[in-house]
Amino acid sequence: MELTWLGHASFRLDAGGKRIYIDPFLNGNPKCPEGEQTPERVDIIALTHAHGDHLGDTVELAKKHGATVVAPVELADWLQIKHELKNVRDPNKGGTVDVDGITFTLTNAHHSSSNNDLEYMGEPVGIVVGGDGKKVYFAGDTCVFGDMQLIARLYEPDLAVLPIGDHYTMGPREAALALELLGVKRCVPCHYGTFPALTGTPEELRKLAPAGVTVDEMEPGGSITV
Repeated sequence: MELTWLGHASFRLDAGGKRIYIDPFLNGNPKCPEGEQTPERVDIIALTHAHGDHLGDTVELAKKHGATVVAPVELADWLQIKHELKNVRDPNKGGTVDVDGITFTLTNAHHSSSNNDLEYMGEPVGIVVGGDGKKVYFAGDTCVFGDMQLIARLYEPDLAVLPIGDHYTMGPREAALALELLGVKRCVPCHYGTFPALTGTPEELRKLAPAGVTVDEMEPGGSITV
C-alpha cells in the first residue's frame, strides 16, 4: 500500500493495483499540489461525508474516469439521483463492500454532513480500507469517541489517518487519546494548516501521543508505504 497526502483531508491510496481517492478535494484545495489537481487515473473514490472540502471533485472525477464511488447510503443515493453517477456502492455503518479486491468498511464518526446547499446528506462515517494485507482507518472529521476501541478490536488498523486541526474536528489532544483507543503504532495527521481556523500541528500531536506511536508528518504530494 502506498498512501499519498493531497493536502487537507484528501488522500490517494495505491493498493491491489487500484488507484483510490479518499475525499478528493483537489481543485480549490490550497494545499493540493498543482500536479495532483487533474488525476490521470481514478479507479475508486471513497467518501466520509458531503462537506465541500471532502466531496470535492467527486462528481467530475467519477464521470471522467468511470470510477466506482463508495459513500454512505444517503450521500450515495444523492449522487445517483442528483448527479446520475452509475457505479455507486452504498453501505452504511458496520457494512463492508468489496470493490475489485479492496474492502471498504464504514465506521461510526461524530460530526455532521451536508452539501454546499446545506441539504442534509445523512450521517458521516469513518472508513477502514483494506488491501495488500494492510488496513488504513480514515477517521473523517470526527471528534474522539470511546467506541474507537471497537474499531481497534474489530478491524485492527495498521495506520490511522486522523484530523488534528481543531475547530471543525478534534485537535491534537483528542487525537492523542484517539491513538490510545485505536491501539495503532502509526498515525498520519491531516485537516490542519489549510485554513486559519485549523491551528493544530503534528508537533503538538507528537508530544501528546502514546509512547511508541510514530506520527508521520507528510508534505502535500508526499507518500509513505503502509
